[in-house]
Amino acid sequence: MSAFSELSPRLSPEEAQMLSPLQLAYVGDSVHALLVRTGLVQKNLLVRDMHRAANEAVSAVSQARELQRILPLLSEAEAAIVRRGRNAHPHHSAPKSASVGEYAGATGLEALLGYLYLTGQTDRLLFLIPYLHAEDESSCLKNNCK
Repeated sequence: MSAFSELSPRLSPEEAQMLSPLQLAYVGDSVHALLVRTGLVQKNLLVRDMHRAANEAVSAVSQARELQRILPLLSEAEAAIVRRGRNAHPHHSAPKSASVGEYAGATGLEALLGYLYLTGQTDRLLFLIPYLHAEDESSCLKNNCK
């Protein structure tokens, strides 16, 4: 994934903080989708199966669940980014498949991923990936995500 870090722009934390949380989430949505799809390609699945799995993984419900798994791992600064994203008010409603709370949690996760990517913190992103994609916290502990 060294190419991933080379692609990452290098905004200072102060510059990234000047972006709206919805702008951070916009980038974070793409970062999350790329990470999910990259992981699925490595599993050597049929494209149809990869597409289904990717859609499930990037749903607001799944992202809200992923956020809950990583919250204990976040620094105070990262948690503040999540709160900004969660409290952002998009000009559209949550999808039918997710509650307003799940959609807000998903936006918080995406804002964090966008912030980490834009500030070039790809090592931190790579550290969080196993926690994001773990079936649950106990499977992550069994598989030594740390």
